[in-house]
Parts: sequence; C-alpha cells; structure tokens
Amino acid sequence: MSGHILIVDDDPNILEVIGFAVEKSGLAIEFAEDGKAALAAVSARTPDLIVLDIGLPEMDGLEVCRELRKSSDVPILFLTARDDEIDRIVGLELGGDDYVTKPFSPRELVARIKAILKRTRVVAKVDNNVLSHGDLMMDADQHICTFSGQHIGLTASEFTLLNTLVARPDRVMSRQSIVDAVYGHNVHVSNRTIDSHIRNIRAKLDQAGCADSIVTVHGVGLRMGACRKT
Repeated sequence: MSGHILIVDDDPNILEVIGFAVEKSGLAIEFAEDGKAALAAVSARTPDLIVLDIGLPEMDGLEVCRELRKSSDVPILFLTARDDEIDRIVGLELGGDDYVTKPFSPRELVARIKAILKRTRVVAKVDNNVLSHGDLMMDADQHICTFSGQHIGLTASEFTLLNTLVARPDRVMSRQSIVDAVYGHNVHVSNRTIDSHIRNIRAKLDQAGCADSIVTVHGVGLRMGACRKT
C-alpha cells in the first residue's frame, strides 16, 4: 500500500518512533512539530492521511482539525493521552476518523492508518457507484454526497458508514457489522467512536433539511430513515 502520511507531534521521540514504523510499512512520511506547520504542510501538499497529536502547544490538534475541516476532508487519526476521553470524543465530532491513545503500539497505529487508507480507497471502487435513497444521493467514484441537491461534506469514515447503510436501506445493521464494514475485521473500535460518526452524519443531514436520516432500533442496531426533505 502506498500513501503520503503527515505526522504532527511536538515530541521528537514520538515523531521518530511513528516515522520509523510508518516508513517501514511502505508509506511516505512528512513531519510537522506544531499546528501552524501542519496547516502549512497541508496547504503545500495534501497528504493521504494526517496523524495528529491533540496535545500540541499554542494551536492544539482540535483547532488544527477545525481549520482543516473548513476546506478539506483529508482523513485524520488523532493521538490522545489516555485520560483525555472528552478530547477524543470532541475530535471525532469535529471530523476526525479515528484515534489511538498514548502510549500506543506502533504496529496498532500502522494498522489503523492502513485501515483508514483502505476504506478511503474502497469508496471509489464500490460496484454500485451511485446510490440513492429518498432525497439522498451518494456517488462513490467522486466521494460526493448530496441531499435534495445540496452537497453534504463527509469525512472518509462518515462517507463509508453512511454508504454502508444506504446500500441496505431497509436492513437494520448491528453496530458490529457497521464497524466491520467501515474499519474491517479484527480492529477494535469503541461504540463511542461509531456513535460520534453517526451524530456528525445526522447533524450534517439535519442542517440540510433531513430530520430522519439514520434511525436507531433500540437493542438491535441502525437503519436508514425516509430521507425526505422536510
């Protein structure tokens, strides 16, 4: 697997450890030691994925994510301290794709990077490239989601999750089957991560006039709502 990864952390030791593991896996790397340098690096060349530490000085990782999401849907994998649960949830709600807590296993980090890259690229290889349900349309080739003609900006994880549900609009899917579809098998992802992505999708569609996008069937899972303009 090829790809260009931007690693953002103010700790030189962590940069060295991540850089070695990521480069060893066959991916190209670039470093930034603070938020401003990260934004400048993305402006110069958009990476395939950003590994972004939340605890950066001056401009923290959450603020970097806010700035990036104004104009980019580049996948973001957050690095967080073990006790920063609130920051992890906020990071996902801002549009992060996943997170790894410190201290972390370099092997796990690389596995999560590859999982994100894989689903980002699989989106463009779905056999049924254009899906529609109600007033919702999803074009996998162009990574475009629209509701009643209005563009909906989704991250790679959000797009894959919603695309998975839209492909089976009448089926109730368990959270585990959604995790397997979005992240692949043998990758542990907490329910809070999935819940954060679902909240983001619902909020974005609700803002466009779709108040019943994803329906929770308590004790079973999730399915698509009618997705009609209100």
